[in-house]
Amino acid sequence: MKFQAKLIIAALGVATLPLAQAADFEDFGRVVRVEPRLEQVRTPRQECRTEYVQVPVQQERNAGGTIVGGIAGALLGSQIGGGNGKVAASAAGAIAGAMVGDRVQNNGRQGSSVQEQAVQQCRTVEAVESRTAGYNVTYEYRGQNYTSLMRNDPGNRVRLRVSVQPLDSYDDGQAYSQYQR
Repeated sequence: MKFQAKLIIAALGVATLPLAQAADFEDFGRVVRVEPRLEQVRTPRQECRTEYVQVPVQQERNAGGTIVGGIAGALLGSQIGGGNGKVAASAAGAIAGAMVGDRVQNNGRQGSSVQEQAVQQCRTVEAVESRTAGYNVTYEYRGQNYTSLMRNDPGNRVRLRVSVQPLDSYDDGQAYSQYQR
């Protein structure tokens, strides 16, 4: 190969050398402080309890004793007196016999009684729970402290992506001051 061709290839290689260097690279920063970021989460839940209440219960009354007592009372009443007195005595015997027969049959039951019944009462309450929503991580890189919100606690050091950009003379040094924080 001629000397000129070698010189051109070398010049092209030197000219493309800055393009071959990466503009971004990875480095590590030292973690200074990690603070968990907590959020309050409200979760509704049912809270139930069982109470026992007195409930009136209608009892069934049996009419059999009333009927039998009325018939027996009428028969006994018809044995007393004569004429119209016999009819009155039969009616009075029927009424008295019906009352006695009802009491005997139903054993003095009233029309209703009270029974204990379990009643479940529920209400919705909110349970408040604290959950970690991330970590505020303060780290040091090249003498400067930076803070970032991260999903996980990074430990003692944090992996960083560093970007290198040249300063443009037309931006009045804003890019330079941006990296001097």
